[in-house]
Amino acid sequence: MTDGKRIALVTGASRGIGKAVALELARRGWRIVAVARAQKALEQLDDRVREIGGEATLVPLDLRDLNGVDQLAAPLFERFGRLDGLAACAGVLGALTPVQQITPSVMDETTVVNYLANQRLIRALHPLLRESDAGRAVFLTSGASKNPRAYWAPYAASKAALDALVMCYAAELNITPIKANLFNPGPTRTAMRQKAFPGEDPATLPAPEEVAPAIADMLEPGYTQNGAWVQFER
Repeated sequence: MTDGKRIALVTGASRGIGKAVALELARRGWRIVAVARAQKALEQLDDRVREIGGEATLVPLDLRDLNGVDQLAAPLFERFGRLDGLAACAGVLGALTPVQQITPSVMDETTVVNYLANQRLIRALHPLLRESDAGRAVFLTSGASKNPRAYWAPYAASKAALDALVMCYAAELNITPIKANLFNPGPTRTAMRQKAFPGEDPATLPAPEEVAPAIADMLEPGYTQNGAWVQFER
């Protein structure tokens, strides 16, 4: 039972932008299905959600476990019967290294987490989004997908693949109530950003809490764009 509340699944929900999106949606009265690897961090998120009067279903899952992604839909259908929003916020940087030095493990991880897992999410959750009156899906992309630079190949290539995937999916949704879009948060005060730019002052960047409302807006029933590549504007 959902008591009329809208239901959103958020990946990468234990920290950074994903956590901020989960909390923003909870403040708006959404019921959250929080997916992340870290059980303890998910429990801390649950405490925060409860503090603001919300409710979360915790799903400890490493998105590299593609079989686990495939199995997300059945219990959600049994419990809720539908899904109103998907915020695909999980991502990995990989290694900043010359193309010829990229290890198979780095390329595999970035490809699976940033690209293949999102395809499997679409495959698993599309039937649930179809049961919503206004299913919405937002996938976090990056400027690196459009402006690749030296040493960024694993991340840039996986995000470019994600862009193509989501745009194709959106084109297939034109005659349905579902909308799928890409969102580029730009430089944001996250652990991934600090790893990529260790000398940067984090205080100069928007916090995840500043970015989250724009993503939450794209999950609302009134959001009508489909196949858009949206750049966050501070």
